[in-house]
Amino acid sequence: MSSASSSTHTTDAAPPHGGPHGGPAGPGVSAGSSARLAWLDALRGFAALCVVFDHGSTLVLRPVRDYLYHTLDLGQYGVFVFFLVSGYIVPASLERKGSTRAFWISRAFRLYPMYAVAIALSVIAYQTHYGDIAGAEHSPATSITSWLAMMPNMLSGPNVPNVTWTLSYEMVFYLLLAALFSWRVHRHSGAYAITLAIGACVLGGVLPMAALQHWGRHGGPSPLTVDVVADVLIIGGIALALTGRSVLIKIGASVGALTGLILATVNQGYPYPWSGLMILALMFTGTLIYRAEQKQVSKYTAAWTAGAVVALTVAAGLLHSAQYHLGNQWQTQWVSSIVLAAATFAVGLAVRNRKIPRVAAWLGLISYSVYLLHPLVFNVYRSIPSLHRHHYGALGQTLTALALLAVILAASAITYYTVEKPMQRLGRWVATWGSRSRHGPFSEKNNDKTGAGASVADARSTSSSSAVAGGSGGSP
Repeated sequence: MSSASSSTHTTDAAPPHGGPHGGPAGPGVSAGSSARLAWLDALRGFAALCVVFDHGSTLVLRPVRDYLYHTLDLGQYGVFVFFLVSGYIVPASLERKGSTRAFWISRAFRLYPMYAVAIALSVIAYQTHYGDIAGAEHSPATSITSWLAMMPNMLSGPNVPNVTWTLSYEMVFYLLLAALFSWRVHRHSGAYAITLAIGACVLGGVLPMAALQHWGRHGGPSPLTVDVVADVLIIGGIALALTGRSVLIKIGASVGALTGLILATVNQGYPYPWSGLMILALMFTGTLIYRAEQKQVSKYTAAWTAGAVVALTVAAGLLHSAQYHLGNQWQTQWVSSIVLAAATFAVGLAVRNRKIPRVAAWLGLISYSVYLLHPLVFNVYRSIPSLHRHHYGALGQTLTALALLAVILAASAITYYTVEKPMQRLGRWVATWGSRSRHGPFSEKNNDKTGAGASVADARSTSSSSAVAGGSGGSP
């Protein structure tokens, strides 16, 4: 949505996708050498395709969707895979950098440029009648203030594009990671995962949805006021991290994390009251697995803890689904999505040292653009009646689905190479420049002994491993 670890492997500095400039190195990409994170990219690419199918199958291939969704919600499954991957790699990125300053610079340049492009394209689509902006036109001020902190699902603005609700949970996770890191209590990932999963079970049935918005409608502060206050606390807290001063970093990180956790607990807008705690539990489970890989906890401890979290998150949905009139099919989908997501991540972990097909790793590279752009492509298709009024047969629907996928991948490749990659490069330069400027505006003064070296190492990495959440099983 995030003192450096002494056990981080030196291979972190290697380009993750083969050649010296991050290009593929032959027919497969060896995750054990220069492509140490290719297996994570492959997981993200696969999860992105699941999300694309989820939204696209409401337009084409509907019989396939109806058959599959008796037991598995592919969108929900894809989301859970994304969150596990994010939980694994984002803390590794923070600890490799060795400073919250470098971390937030990286996050900003990694996520915000493409996020802004997606919002701008959504507005253009709305203005040209090829899409919608989910009611943002009626409340531009609250929409903009909710987008500033990239937390629309937890503030008053709409999720534009619709899948960006997941970015809100990513941001809360980053805020928590930064706070835990600043206080040097970041390695207790298993305890955090278990606590959050228990919270989802115990509190999931009584937690409110959008409580602050409802309060504003009944005499409390207006939604705009809530958004502005949240922006000040969160963005202000991040700004304090950029000072590099230990005391200010701790204060800012704590304020930001507390604000994010409150929003995720009582003010989320979608999908369920227990989602915030449950999603954070899954993400910290990914972090726990990373800790086991780094030999910071035993693999036995990580295994039973991860199993307990999976069981608790499954139980949270089953326990609270009845009061929200979610039927047997939803319960089946809930169980299968969580269990299969965990199994998928486990398989990826098991084959991480094998060669990964370069096309799979490449899909992971562009997965953030795929995630943000595919709803816009489907909206355009939906807005042109002549394209979908005909009753296509199975072959026609398959060809249409492939054509839509080709458009999505082409558009995503363009935005990755023209927006994402250049901005990531700029972000690495800014972070590296800051680490070398002892008295500059980004100077590190929080006594991290390895922060600068880690940042330089990270600057040589061309990884896209910032694990981005995907879409959902339905529009917010």
